[in-house]
Amino acid sequence: MNGMPVSERMRDLVNLAGRVLLAFLFLAGALQKVVDPAPVAQMIGWLGLPGWLVWPVALFDLAAAVGLVLGPGVALWAVVMAGYCIFTSWFHWQLRADPWQVTIVVKNWSIAGGLLVLAAAGPGR
Repeated sequence: MNGMPVSERMRDLVNLAGRVLLAFLFLAGALQKVVDPAPVAQMIGWLGLPGWLVWPVALFDLAAAVGLVLGPGVALWAVVMAGYCIFTSWFHWQLRADPWQVTIVVKNWSIAGGLLVLAAAGPGR
């Protein structure tokens, strides 16, 4: 901010806002899987895995959302979810079928980057 020191309180508030926004992504993912599990079950099936795995994945998304906001272990949740974003981007690498999915890959990798920054910075006070 133009060389001006940022107060610890402001840093903590911005950190919390970032954690809430990141968590919202995983909360929305959990809700989407619960409301309409078929698309995710189909993606899981492409790997030869059973479609019922959509339910533990939805629970994992929900736990991650809560963990990123409330902790404990915000930094650990951030690292785990960064890996999750990188891993799940593989499902979206469909250049020929749907080029728009490549944008989702890029977004997933960018979100992973933000999560790694959070892991390095920690949850604040």
